[in-house]
Amino acid sequence: MKKLFLLLTIGCFGYISLLAQTIQPRNRTFSKQGIVYNKEMTFDFRINTFRGFSFAVNVGKIISYDKTRFYHFELGNLRHPKEFKQNDQFSRRFGGERSFFFGKQNSMFALRGGWGTKKYFSEKASTRGVAIGISYEIGPSIGILKPYYLELSKALDTGVPFASEEKFSEQNRDDFLDPNIIQGAAPFSKGITELSFLPGAQAKFSFHFDWGAFDEYVKAMDIGIMGDFYLQKANILVDDGLEGVQNRQFFINLFVSLQLGKRS
Repeated sequence: MKKLFLLLTIGCFGYISLLAQTIQPRNRTFSKQGIVYNKEMTFDFRINTFRGFSFAVNVGKIISYDKTRFYHFELGNLRHPKEFKQNDQFSRRFGGERSFFFGKQNSMFALRGGWGTKKYFSEKASTRGVAIGISYEIGPSIGILKPYYLELSKALDTGVPFASEEKFSEQNRDDFLDPNIIQGAAPFSKGITELSFLPGAQAKFSFHFDWGAFDEYVKAMDIGIMGDFYLQKANILVDDGLEGVQNRQFFINLFVSLQLGKRS
């Protein structure tokens, strides 16, 4: 996944360089004495190095030709770097693909808010078709943990088999970590009423690339680094039952986000 992300990042930089050489500027002029728009609203989709993703909305106020301050609202997921999906061998033998995450205790999501600034390096960047700058923000992050349920193959005292939907507990540790009886993951809705929350904070820094930074419609991309810090460990995997697994409070990801929106 990290190799794929690196190739994607290199490809994005190459594409940006090509655009900077081929896109012709529109017949519009701008100066430091004034700006054309006052507000900006964008929606963005982000992917990161640990196979995570998020959707966000940004509401900004254009301060000057090269600076925008914004509020950021986002919902995404967070995964442990050793969290891998696999299939039950018995199910695949009969044509099924009941994928599941072995040793997963909770699914984790992040609800983020932020205050940030986007700043272009130079007004001259607009003359090449792609304006380049930086974007940074900081704010709260609420971790949302939903218990992860598996369907386990059990048998009654009479020997009649049945599927039992169970989340991890100390009482069922041996069964939950026994791949021979795992049939697959239970439906996502299972455990939705058992959410728990982790308070924390988040920060992002990125390079910002905008195709037509002074146009009405926003078409931009960010490439950067983000971090989430929580007051206690996020129990995503059963960390004392799997070799080399340790849950964490701090998550660092590289990311690419695509933004679409409008200025007014």
